[in-house]
Amino acid sequence: MENELVIIAVEGPSAAGKTTWCRTQLGGESAAEEFVAEYQPTGFEPNGTDLDVQASYWTTVNSKRWSQAEDLESRTGLALCDSDPLKLHYSWCLAAVGAAPRERFEHELLAVESAFAQLKLGFVDLTVISIPSPGQLLLQREGDPSRRRRHFELHAALAEPLTEWYSAVERVDPGRVVWHFPALLDISRCPPTRPHRSDLSLLRAVINELPPLPR
Repeated sequence: MENELVIIAVEGPSAAGKTTWCRTQLGGESAAEEFVAEYQPTGFEPNGTDLDVQASYWTTVNSKRWSQAEDLESRTGLALCDSDPLKLHYSWCLAAVGAAPRERFEHELLAVESAFAQLKLGFVDLTVISIPSPGQLLLQREGDPSRRRRHFELHAALAEPLTEWYSAVERVDPGRVVWHFPALLDISRCPPTRPHRSDLSLLRAVINELPPLPR
């Protein structure tokens, strides 16, 4: 895997194999420090009673992961991210399946727009995503007893809206989504680095491309 100046997000539902794929691309278990790890819950996350506090919290978390990606890219030329640092899709997907109010997404969108304006968040250059069948997800979950995956059923239910989100990204900016985990990602055939990763017009175009959320 040749290094280029590129940030890549690895996406999919819980138990899709994101972490395993990142390690495989970078040489196994010893590669744990060579990619941007997925956020690990602390037990102190906002409970949603104050949507502004919740939006600020998650935007700060995701901005830190974005900064880690930029730092890793500057040092090695390549930053793999175990889940998209932008992560705005999560609150949209929750609202799409009725698991969270649409107001949560609306508050987070405003916070993300502010982070884009400050260049603290942006779109990755490429998203590699896998959406296994529900049965395959369950098999992969049971095959990895090291992970608790407490919200597995909910995250599995987000597979359809997650597909809708990245389909919107692909329609707005074609060629920047790969819909499977290749055995070996050929960086030389990936799209070039985005000229402006924190493009607010691109963010708004993606949002406008999404199906309406239920009220």
